[in-house]
Amino acid sequence: MNSLAGRNVLVTGSTQGVGQAIVIAMAQAGANVVIHGLKDDASAQHTLQSCLATGVQAELIIGDLANDSDDPTLEVFQCALDANPAIDTLVNNAGTYIDLPYLEMDVERFQKTMKLNVFSYYFLTQHFAKHWVTEEVAGRVVMIGSINGRLAEDVHTAYDTSKGAIEMMVKSVAVSLAPHGIRVNGLAPGLFYTPLTAPALDDPKFMQWMEIHTPNGEVPGPDVCGDSAVFLVSDAAKHLCGHMLMVDGGMSIWQQPDP
Repeated sequence: MNSLAGRNVLVTGSTQGVGQAIVIAMAQAGANVVIHGLKDDASAQHTLQSCLATGVQAELIIGDLANDSDDPTLEVFQCALDANPAIDTLVNNAGTYIDLPYLEMDVERFQKTMKLNVFSYYFLTQHFAKHWVTEEVAGRVVMIGSINGRLAEDVHTAYDTSKGAIEMMVKSVAVSLAPHGIRVNGLAPGLFYTPLTAPALDDPKFMQWMEIHTPNGEVPGPDVCGDSAVFLVSDAAKHLCGHMLMVDGGMSIWQQPDP
């Protein structure tokens, strides 16, 4: 395992799903962690206790990265630093998606998607980058994209657009921050088995479709994202800059699967 001993990590949207897997993996690798979620519920407490059980320092903060203020990321940034002033690693994971055909999409729901999935990544990273430059910290950032940033779905146009934006954000922000010693990369998950995706994946026909369209034929749990995120912020990835790591079993590279 890549060691993260001595590092201090904030993972947004980390009380469930992929974010939860990532923050637990960070703790298991030895990093002190700040867990972030919308509410302090049973899942949030489970995440906190799982991280504490590894022997690291772990804190839970609550905040809405898409509230009605001009910059909801500022409050989360300040709250995170209050919880752990030594944060040197940021994983932007919090996100949302809406199942709605393009012709039915409205301004309010599109803006909500973009505010959480794009705005929060951009400006939360900026807040930390300014802080790290002032404090001369060699920060590390991972932005969680999606296979939907490369492969479109007809009812996920807003989500697909936001995740496509994340892929370019990874590249452009990496170029901007590399001279300051801040390393930025991205991780793009495919479809994993989580409580959110279980209703679809429990359908045998849909699971068969997934297995056909994924070269390695696997639909794992989100823990594989945790391992990949640990790698991206570890010293083993020190020469990766502006890279989007596809964690999708090869789905994004297979042009025309043969059933």
